Amino acid sequence: MKISTKGRYALRMLLDLSMHQEEGYISLKEIAERQQISKKYLEQIVPMLNKGGILRTNRGNKGGYMLAKSADSLTVGDVLRATEGSLAPVTCLEYDTNDCPRADECATLYVWKGLYKAVHEYLDSITLQDILNHNAGVDGNDYCI
Repeated sequence: MKISTKGRYALRMLLDLSMHQEEGYISLKEIAERQQISKKYLEQIVPMLNKGGILRTNRGNKGGYMLAKSADSLTVGDVLRATEGSLAPVTCLEYDTNDCPRADECATLYVWKGLYKAVHEYLDSITLQDILNHNAGVDGNDYCI
């Protein structure tokens, strides 16, 4: 499994919003400058995060973005599922029902199920707040994700 730039940048964007949540709605321009990410690239990520219920949007003069939920309730898994889609290691595990005609006799299915479970449990156990707490001693907003 390889996380795309969209997934990594979405996480950086949301961590930035978490750090500045007391400021209210934050413009993409501010986030882009602090995170050194193209504003146009962030504009491509925003619809995915909106659709996933992760962002709140406000248009107009005081417009911008903020988290739709608290940083301690948003997990890395939430962010990556919104930007990457399924985190399943094999196609047959992408949906709740495994329609693979070989599922009952597949000798390796338990391996992929175990990997899938481990990835989900790990990513769903880390919140944005956990990352902020972990990096509390790091100066600046330079996230290496």
